[in-house]
Amino acid sequence: MTLFRGLSAFPVTPTDANGRIDAEALARILERIHHAGADSIGLLGSTGGYAYLTREERKRAVQIAVECIGGKTPLVAGIGALRTDEAQALARDAKSAGANGLLLAPMSYVPLNDDEVFQHFVAVAEAGELPLCIYNNPSTTRFTFSNALIARLSVVPNIVAVKMPLAANEDYARELARLRQITPDTFTVGYSGDWGAANALLAGCDTWYSVAAGLLAGPALTLTRAAQVGDSVEAVRLDRAFEPLWTLFKRYGSFRVMFVIAEFLGLANAQPPRPVLPLPNDARDDVRLALSALEMLGQQNI
Repeated sequence: MTLFRGLSAFPVTPTDANGRIDAEALARILERIHHAGADSIGLLGSTGGYAYLTREERKRAVQIAVECIGGKTPLVAGIGALRTDEAQALARDAKSAGANGLLLAPMSYVPLNDDEVFQHFVAVAEAGELPLCIYNNPSTTRFTFSNALIARLSVVPNIVAVKMPLAANEDYARELARLRQITPDTFTVGYSGDWGAANALLAGCDTWYSVAAGLLAGPALTLTRAAQVGDSVEAVRLDRAFEPLWTLFKRYGSFRVMFVIAEFLGLANAQPPRPVLPLPNDARDDVRLALSALEMLGQQNI
C-alpha cells in the first residue's frame, strides 16, 4: 500500500476571494499529480490552506478529488480543526466522500499538553475509521510531538504514520532509528520540509510529504526514486536543481510561492487567502528562474 509511503504530493487549493473552491483548477492540478505518478495526494494539508476553508468547502474539495482521481491515486485528506468534535466531523466527511486516509494536526489557540493531544487523536481516529497520519508541524501548530507521545499514538487503532518536521542537525538516520525502535513495524515515518527531503530519503525514511510535488510532481518523483534505490549521486544532483526553489520556500514561505507557480504553469489564477498576502512582485522573476533550473533537468515538462 502506498498511502503513507513514497512521494505524497500536497497541492494548493485554488479559491476565489470568498473561499469558494475553483473546481476546474483543482481538478487540473490533481490530474497533473496523478499523471506524473506520485504515490499519493495529500489534499488539504498546510499547502492546501485547510485552516482557511469552511467545513463545506473542505468536504467539497474531497468530493472534487475523488471524482477526479478516485481509485487512481490514493487520497489523504487533512482534517485538522480547533475542536475535537469538528475534527471528528471532518474525518467522517472525508470518509463518506471517498478519501483513503486522513492527516491530523493538533490545531489550537490555547496551548495543548500531551494528554490533550493524545485524547484528541484517539477520538478523531475512532470517528474517521480510516488510516490516519500524525501531522507533527510545530512551525504552524506550536506543538511538538515528543517521541514518547508518538509511541503512545502509534498503537492506537487506525493511527499508522507520522509526518515529521526536518530533523535537528539533519540527523535523520538517528531519529529514524529512535522512532522505529518505539513504534510498530508497520508504522511509517516520513518528513516534510522539502529542502531536507533528499537527505531524509537517503537515510531511509518511508515518505516524502512534498509541497513542491503538488505542482512539480515529475521532478520530485525522479528525486524520490533515485533516493529510494540509494543513488546518492543522482539524488544530490536533482536536489541541487531544486535549490533555487528551496531558497524561495525558506525566504517567503512555500505557501505563497506555490500560488505563483500555479499561475506560471497555467493551472490556476488564485491568490493566497487573506490575511496572507501574495508573493512580492520583485520575487516573481526568481520563481521563473527556479522553474528554469528544473526544466534543465531534462525531465518531463514541469
